[in-house]
Amino acid sequence: MRGSLLLRLGVVAWVTALVALPVTVLVLRGVEDGPHAFWIAVSDPTAIDALVLSLWTAALATTINAVVGTAVAWVLVRWDVPGRRVIAALVDLPLAIPTLVAGVLLVALFGPQTAVGHVLIGLGIPVAFARTGIVMALLFVTLPFVVRAVEPVLEELDPAEEEAAYTMGATRFTTLVRVLLPPILPAVAAGAVQTFARSVAEFGSLAAVSGNIPHRTLVAPVYILGEVEAGNPGGAASVSLVLLAIALSLQPLAGALARRAGARHA
Repeated sequence: MRGSLLLRLGVVAWVTALVALPVTVLVLRGVEDGPHAFWIAVSDPTAIDALVLSLWTAALATTINAVVGTAVAWVLVRWDVPGRRVIAALVDLPLAIPTLVAGVLLVALFGPQTAVGHVLIGLGIPVAFARTGIVMALLFVTLPFVVRAVEPVLEELDPAEEEAAYTMGATRFTTLVRVLLPPILPAVAAGAVQTFARSVAEFGSLAAVSGNIPHRTLVAPVYILGEVEAGNPGGAASVSLVLLAIALSLQPLAGALARRAGARHA
């Protein structure tokens, strides 16, 4: 009993020191100058543009990866394609490398000095140091979330249900909508919420690929770093609180969706 109590106290102390204490300090630092100072910091035009850019690029990347990630999971589970293990390893690669490396990779491939980048600029589709690059970086670093959330659910689906639907005259589209999608939608949604939260908070890859141009390609996490370097930690903390509020509001939703997906999986 004493050992169990000590273990629980140790876990609580560790989580408190590692998470709760820094979050508390951030909250106090962000509001210590009062509501007016907080509002001035978060309503600065550069801060607003950075937050809006982070939100809409995160939403776009989430939408794309919800569709593509589900398709990738379907291929990995249902199709015996050549190089399946290689594809699975590539899906997990963004989790294994620093996100800054991802940004450098995109610049090395699509930078204005490269052949590919030069062609894309000529077509009016710049990637490096443009919003297109931001979305591509987010797609890269968040690809695993939907794929790994949907895979276990797909593995548990009974193919007999699809066969029964086809036997009863259902088309492929009807089978997809009425038989296949309902069981996997909670998993897709859970992965999408994780993708959105990760995208809003992404820093490393975007610091390298976006160019950090105010009002154009400056995202909120990079803006926060700039405020710290400019000697305005209070303003940085205030904008950080906005991102923290977004993350905290998404946590219950992500947990509920994950539990629902787990229940269906069980």
